[in-house]
Amino acid sequence: MEQAEHAEQAERPDEVQGDAAPAAQVQDDAVSVAQVQDNAVPDAQDDAVHDGATQGETGQFDEASATLNEMYDHLRHSTDTAELDAFAARPLPDPKDASAFSRATALLEAVAGNLHTSVATRVTLATTMRFPNILVKLSEDPEPQVRAAVAANEDDKNWLVGRLTKDPDVSVREAALHNKMTSWKMRMEGAEDPQIGAETLDFLSRMGTEEGFSGPTVLATMVRRAVALNPATSEETVQRLAQDPAPDVSHAAQQRLAA
Repeated sequence: MEQAEHAEQAERPDEVQGDAAPAAQVQDDAVSVAQVQDNAVPDAQDDAVHDGATQGETGQFDEASATLNEMYDHLRHSTDTAELDAFAARPLPDPKDASAFSRATALLEAVAGNLHTSVATRVTLATTMRFPNILVKLSEDPEPQVRAAVAANEDDKNWLVGRLTKDPDVSVREAALHNKMTSWKMRMEGAEDPQIGAETLDFLSRMGTEEGFSGPTVLATMVRRAVALNPATSEETVQRLAQDPAPDVSHAAQQRLAA
């Protein structure tokens, strides 16, 4: 009889004996682990895990159930240009809804930093956005036209415009020099730069002489004088500066014409 009972128990492996955990407890432990994983902050190496966590049976990303980190990672690494462009085109939430507004601008940073987002959309973001996190991201874009759009954005912080006046691409530097947020120090350096185009130099040559000008007269005069001495300045601009009301400027321009 005892041998039969032992044989019957051996044929029923689902009945866990001794110190083994009951099946219900194992399931509870699995739920706890899943909860911990769901609350963990994702890093770049876990992108596949987080993407998988928000994939439905169809394989499509489920935005409705995604956390902010999961959504950010998805947009940051997506290769779907249409999806990225469509997300960038969404109207921003009402700023009064601080949580939704903060989430949307954070996700736009991911879109701005993804090179699969079309260049046209990145230029639009660089032109229209006023959020430093997005503009800083776009100021590092490999496309000069995107960086130039940032440089021309008058919602920039002055330090960001100043950084772009030193950009390796002259079109970006010129856009920054036209920005009203550019410091006088940067304008002076631009006025001395022989790679700056004649049109931008002409713009700088009018600093302090246009109606409605507001700024330090001494610094504006120094910028005009630097333009007069710049070999890239057009003859037409130099001739006008030769008649400048500031002697330092007019003398520099006259010497240039006489050379």
